Amino acid sequence: MSLCVASAGVVKTLALAAFTLTWTHSIEKTEWQEDWRVTPQGLELTQARVKGTGAGMEPPPEARLIKGWFQWSPHQSPHREVILGNSGMAGEWRICSDGACRTLSQIIGHDVGPHPTTMIACK
Repeated sequence: MSLCVASAGVVKTLALAAFTLTWTHSIEKTEWQEDWRVTPQGLELTQARVKGTGAGMEPPPEARLIKGWFQWSPHQSPHREVILGNSGMAGEWRICSDGACRTLSQIIGHDVGPHPTTMIACK
């Protein structure tokens, strides 16, 4: 399985079985991280972390504070696709794997600007 990332008419295939999606909250300027697995059923969110709390970013009751991060394991069915918007207010989404992170623009090969990006599990 691989991760396919599409934005502004460009599709890139990343040979990833798992990755971390990270971004900065546009209002609170606080970092969020989500761990995802690429499965035959789709993209599975396995863990979420947020560095603080604030406007629209309250962690769920089961979250635990570990080394400065609220962490929890969401219980969701795999997603057929994940669509990422880009407000331009907080920097870009980043996909991290094997200790390295790249912005969506770096992955796509040009500035994604305000265009949405779609992630899907691909073969």
